[in-house]
Amino acid sequence: MELRDKVAVITGGSGGIGKAMATAFLREGTKAVMLADLNEDAVNLAAAEIGCDGMACDVTDEAQIIALVEATEAKHGAVDVFCSNAGAGGNGLLTEAENAVWQQQWELHVMAHLYAARAVLPGMIERGSGYLMNTASAAGLLAALGSGPYTVTKAAAVKLAEFLAITHGDEGIKVSVLCPQGVNTAMAPRSLGDGQTDGIIEPAALANTVVEAMREERFHVLPHPEVEEYVRRKGDNIDRWLLGMQRLRKRTLEG
Repeated sequence: MELRDKVAVITGGSGGIGKAMATAFLREGTKAVMLADLNEDAVNLAAAEIGCDGMACDVTDEAQIIALVEATEAKHGAVDVFCSNAGAGGNGLLTEAENAVWQQQWELHVMAHLYAARAVLPGMIERGSGYLMNTASAAGLLAALGSGPYTVTKAAAVKLAEFLAITHGDEGIKVSVLCPQGVNTAMAPRSLGDGQTDGIIEPAALANTVVEAMREERFHVLPHPEVEEYVRRKGDNIDRWLLGMQRLRKRTLEG
């Protein structure tokens, strides 16, 4: 898909990845971009800085997602692209992370994508075109050591994107899943742990990869290209991959 003259909605848009994608989309000639974020002041400031619209939205509330889409359509017309990008870290292992953390991560990393798809798919299907860009993580394709709720819900986000692509691909709907490692945002690790990331990249570089992937309509959007090889190795021999991850975890704990 070419972004020129398209209307895009981007959640998690007050900074980091969301703001960088909006900046790149505007540079590509989008008709309009609507940024959304939980913090109204922050998202309005970001929108003013880059020259687009902003709106407060709690993406874990389906009614607010619907209101976001309706507000965008009322002002700019049909939504062509929905980037469901909001997310947050969720550390802890199975017995350490409280149920509330697991539920919050599920609502934010899975249900928010589902709510977005529900809100825009009917119109997209009727028009025979549309693009869903869902932000997951390389942790969803592989694993994040020490972050059970995060890695499990990000894996579910990848599977949801796969399901959407399979179910609606023949109706003109394109779906991509963004799976970065470390990005220089508020969520970035403060140091590069053993095996945790192949480097922390800038949001602008990630946004350029997103634009390129959308132009080529690739499902996996991998700003860290090494991830593709890791996924291939995992698929070739899952037992060997699991043993390798166990050894990596042990080294990390001992380090």
